[in-house]
Amino acid sequence: MEHSHNTHDSHAHAPEPYKYAAHHSEEEGKKTRRMIWNMFWVLLAITTVEVTLGLFWRKLEISWAAVKMTFIILTVAKAYFIVAYYMHLKHERKALKNTIIIPFVLFALYLLYHIFTEGVYSEMMDKWFF
Repeated sequence: MEHSHNTHDSHAHAPEPYKYAAHHSEEEGKKTRRMIWNMFWVLLAITTVEVTLGLFWRKLEISWAAVKMTFIILTVAKAYFIVAYYMHLKHERKALKNTIIIPFVLFALYLLYHIFTEGVYSEMMDKWFF
């Protein structure tokens, strides 16, 4: 397959695989790699806390409700870091962020509504039938 090259392109001299990245400096690359590794370590730390808590919550005498809330908070934090940094949403315009985030927030609220209403309903059914 033959590619057509635009002679007006300022990066036409760059080899084909690198022509779109020709404007990035090595310093920017190091900064980006450092950010990726920092996010890796943050996500690893959060996951380590989750796994440790899951394994030892009884020995630490922590209530199961507190463990569940901690899992939810840590999972939301991990989701934020993944979306913001690995998917580069943190550096996008506000309108694009809202277009992506608002439907997910509304869906999460919808699911929470059902979880709470079904939880109350199941407790009522337990009282009535058992």
